[in-house]
Amino acid sequence: MKNIVYFDLETQKSAEEVGGWDKIGSMGMSVAVTYSTSRGGYAIYGEKQVNDLIRELQRADLVVGFNNLRFDYEVLHSYTTLDLRQLPTLDMLVVLQNQLQHRLSLDSIATATFGVEKTAEGLQAIQWFREGKLLEIAEYCCYDVKITRLVHEYGAQNHQLHYHNRFGKKLSVPVSW
Repeated sequence: MKNIVYFDLETQKSAEEVGGWDKIGSMGMSVAVTYSTSRGGYAIYGEKQVNDLIRELQRADLVVGFNNLRFDYEVLHSYTTLDLRQLPTLDMLVVLQNQLQHRLSLDSIATATFGVEKTAEGLQAIQWFREGKLLEIAEYCCYDVKITRLVHEYGAQNHQLHYHNRFGKKLSVPVSW
């Protein structure tokens, strides 16, 4: 059985706090969550378990995320000398952006495809980190990983995804993963 690892992480600091989006590696990981198809469940990692997280990603047959190449991996690069971009990775945002010539949010896809919305946003997770509310971050991150998994599986089964454009119109985009 192929081990697909769905993955997302939240950070300790915002881009503004570290001096811009070109300093993603300085944001620090607060919580990361994976869902492994071979394990059939979720794993939650705090910053102290970052090496365990990286080992899990290395063992995956495929890592699936949404903006994981430009964001999540860049956060993790401050914890390892490995180039995580060399891992077998499907970044659904990159695939969709290449096809549509503009970025989509995971929320736009989830709302149009499943009628569900994200429960929070990254800036809320940073506030929770400051307040020591790691459980709230983990729950939010688990939910994002679940949505990522559902979007990937839906696209694989139906060869398309739905999204709302900036005017609120529901559109479809073909995918082949």
